[in-house]
Amino acid sequence: MLTHIVLFKLKDGSPDNVERTAQVLRDMEGKIDVLKFIEVGIDVLHSERSYHIALTTKFDSMDGLNAYQVHPVHQKVIEHMSQVREASVTVDYES
Repeated sequence: MLTHIVLFKLKDGSPDNVERTAQVLRDMEGKIDVLKFIEVGIDVLHSERSYHIALTTKFDSMDGLNAYQVHPVHQKVIEHMSQVREASVTVDYES
């Protein structure tokens, strides 16, 4: 199992914008066959170090992650995120 985690800091951190953006991520659920698990979390601490949104996804293998990266549904999400994000960081690990 491969876990892919991305943290997003948005240009506009207003609650409405954060929720709209989180919903864009949630909307991938059930639309990408290689995506075995998805969880979207919104930060509750709002500290200076905080990012606004955490995306956790799981795949059976690296091949699954690679297929996800180029999937048309994910490509649309990438387009949206590239417009609204200020920064992002990621980690991928096998479990």
